[in-house]
Amino acid sequence: MAYLKKKLILSAFPSRLSYLWSSLSISPKVVGFTSVTMSDPIKEGIELQVAELEMLFSMFPNKGEITLQDENILCDVRKYLNNTSEDLPHKIEYSVAVTIDSPKVRVDLHVSLPRDYPHAAPQLFARSSALDRQQQLQLNHDLTSHMASLESGDLCICAAVQWVRENSTPYLQNSKLTPERGPKEKVVKTLFNRMWIYSHHIYRQELRKKIFDCAERLNLTGFCLTGKPGIICVEGVEENCKEFWHAIRYPNWKHISCKHVESGEAEGNGENLRLFNTFEDLQFQAHGDYGLRNDYHMNLGQFLEFLKEHHSEHIFQILFGVEGRCSDN
Repeated sequence: MAYLKKKLILSAFPSRLSYLWSSLSISPKVVGFTSVTMSDPIKEGIELQVAELEMLFSMFPNKGEITLQDENILCDVRKYLNNTSEDLPHKIEYSVAVTIDSPKVRVDLHVSLPRDYPHAAPQLFARSSALDRQQQLQLNHDLTSHMASLESGDLCICAAVQWVRENSTPYLQNSKLTPERGPKEKVVKTLFNRMWIYSHHIYRQELRKKIFDCAERLNLTGFCLTGKPGIICVEGVEENCKEFWHAIRYPNWKHISCKHVESGEAEGNGENLRLFNTFEDLQFQAHGDYGLRNDYHMNLGQFLEFLKEHHSEHIFQILFGVEGRCSDN
């Protein structure tokens, strides 16, 4: 198994990075894993995912370069692989901050791994505040094409990171949003966030009340979409968004994850960066004829239209893993 793991990981890495494997001697024991019997293909895939993630941590050791969507995911994976828990852990999701040298900007590569990756393709999305919407869409289209050209069944996140690092410059140079360098007067900046939160469902009135009360108290705008799945978007000062996320997530909301965070700096209070005027109670007509409340499925077509009205249609792919397309009706 160790030989297979090494072969798979090295095949996904550029040749000039391959030496890291032998010098670092990465193994599942780095995060407390015991040997896993490879008769279980799911466990085999998850162990490979963790080994690849550990390699990425070695390549990006600085704080903030790799961000796990769920800080507890490695603990849950360890329990599952060591057979101390029968609960299948959530998907491993994280982002990698890739620094582009010319121009000097950051591109975030968001990664969501199916449980049967590397046998199934990962979900990847690259984003930068220095890219306008069209250039970002083109960058992701070309990234997807490149990943499809790789041999299937191999670990490939490092190959994606390397491609983003080596191929983002033309998109950044053509973008109207690429920052111009030059002396500027120092101004007070506000860190602004927009968080996109996904839940398996949102129904209970007391939970919805908590969400709306918390958003109002923290001066956050956005929306809460009731149904299955449930979607929450909050935007405002960074520390207020983080407080909101902590308040609604704990103590015991299991089926929820922060799928994506859009960050930026603004002068003053950041009001010019808001896409929403209020915190909306968003509800759509049920998709189909469902008699029970807990069968209320969100109409994804109407939701995509709503996102387009607020210049956020790119979020659809991040939330659901597929490109959204609206009907002609």
